[in-house]
This record gives sequence, C-alpha cells and structure tokens, in this order.
Amino acid sequence: MASAGDVFDHGRHGTSLARVEQAKNTRCSAASRVDAEPQQSPPKALLIAAPCDAGEYPVVVFLHGYLCNNYFYSQLIQHVASHGFIVVCPQLYTVSGPDTTGEINSAAAVIDWLAAGLSSKLAPGIRPNLAAVSISGHSRGGKVAFALGLGHAKTSLPLAALIAVDPVDGTGMGNQTPPPILAYKPNAIRVPAPVMVIGTGLGELPRNALFPPCAPLGVSHAAFYDECAAPACHLVARDYGHTDMMDDVTTGAKGLATRALCKSGGARAPMRRFVAGAMVAFLNKWVQGKPEWLDAVREQTVAAPVVLSAVEFRDE
Repeated sequence: MASAGDVFDHGRHGTSLARVEQAKNTRCSAASRVDAEPQQSPPKALLIAAPCDAGEYPVVVFLHGYLCNNYFYSQLIQHVASHGFIVVCPQLYTVSGPDTTGEINSAAAVIDWLAAGLSSKLAPGIRPNLAAVSISGHSRGGKVAFALGLGHAKTSLPLAALIAVDPVDGTGMGNQTPPPILAYKPNAIRVPAPVMVIGTGLGELPRNALFPPCAPLGVSHAAFYDECAAPACHLVARDYGHTDMMDDVTTGAKGLATRALCKSGGARAPMRRFVAGAMVAFLNKWVQGKPEWLDAVREQTVAAPVVLSAVEFRDE
C-alpha cells in the first residue's frame, strides 16, 4: 500500500505530454466562447499531461502565471498526472495588460470545449471523467481560477475543486487588477467547491532593491485564504519563492524573467514536489474520495520536501 509520503514523488502511472494547437478564428467573447468545431481543436493552445495506462481519469485545468508560457509547468503537471489525473494547461495569451477579463473568458472557453473535444486529443484508451472539472492556477492564473469559481464567466461543467498556487490579485492593496477578487471581508470568497491555497514565504519579499515583490502582501495567498469560506486549506512553503514550482529549466526571455524578477529559495525540485503533492492530496480527497494523504499533510505525519510555516484548515 502506498504511504502518504509517496504523494510527493511521481505516482505509479507513466505519463505523456502533448501539445495541441489552437483552432483558427476562435472567438472567446462572453457571448460566444467556443469555436464552430470544438471537437477538432481547442479555443486556445494546450499542453496536456495524462497517464499512459488505459482508464478513466478526472480532469484538472491548470492556468499559468502572468506572462508565462504553459510549458514552464511541464514537470509539475506530469507529477500530478502520474497519480491518475489528466491535466490540461492552456496558453491563455502571449502578452496581456492588467485586465484579466480576457483570460477569464478564454479559460472558460477551454472548459466548455472539454466535453466535446478533449477525448479526441488523448491517446487511445485514455478517457476523461467530465462529471466535474477541477481548476488550478498559479499567480495571476490563481486569480483567474477564483474568478471562474465565483462565476465571472459561466462554464458548462460543475466545479469539483479549486487550487490556487501563490495567487496574486494585483500589485498591492488598492491596486487590484480588474476584476478584483479580494473584498477584504471574511467569507467573501464563496465558491461551490473546496479550496486549497498554496503560498510561498519569499513571494512577498522583493528580489532586490530594483524589483517589487512578485506576490505582494495584501493581495497574495494569505489574503485569499482569509476570505475563503469553508471547506478550505492553506499551506505555505517558508523558504521558497513565487516561481520555484516551475520547471528546472525555463527558456527564453520569459523563462529568464522567472529567475531574475522573483526572490527564490534555490533549487526548484523540492518546491515543485511539494506543490504537485499537495495538489494530488487535495484532489484525492475531494475528487476521488480518498482523504488519507491530505489528512497526513494536515496532521504533519508525513515529511514534506519543504518546511511549512502555515498549515491551516477551515472545515465545514
């Protein structure tokens, strides 16, 4: 029988990683978010991590951070997939301004496409379970995940779970990007699913005197968790930074920026193992009905690969 510590290691499934090109002439407005032939191609380019073993698996949509490429998370999403999940990571945009409305609608369009189109993009024998979908996101992608959970864009699939990885709502209190998510009121964030918020201890600190924090105090993980209605949980990796869960190598100018702009705890592998394992433990409880791994994280009877400065749970 697998031990709780195994959640922080790759699971029993081998994984595949596939890129899927975006449909041509896709419209992602609120009024019409799915292209005319959704079964052929998705409304946004995708990176899909899936188990190699034939079977039916729950689906997680993972939303990338601000000005990041979706493939910066390839190692993270493969870890999650190895435990029996299909992870769909859309490229929401190449360049974007402060308003997140466009990417909220784009993410909703991808979710609406899943029922008709995802099966055709998976290997034979791999079947998505789309009774509900889980949504996760990093940084600004975490904000978008919350926006979807709060109904800023309607989706055709019910929400199973929501996981925000070091979410950011703007550049500081009073400077939230539209649409603002934080209301600075207890229980203001009520989504129809359990919520996990993962934070970083270094994200709220500046990289140096020239750059502001990547996850500023007051608009990052602690503020989000403070407003989440139960059930919710909050885990904080004390010694790691805002981009430390990304791939070991992130190429190009954007990839270099993930190293240069945000304060880091060093090697990314421990933080990536922790984030992926925490996601799996949470999904196993709330999607698969298997609470053992999350209970072990909560009770701290399992050795996490990082030091945790916060382990908080808010029960129903």
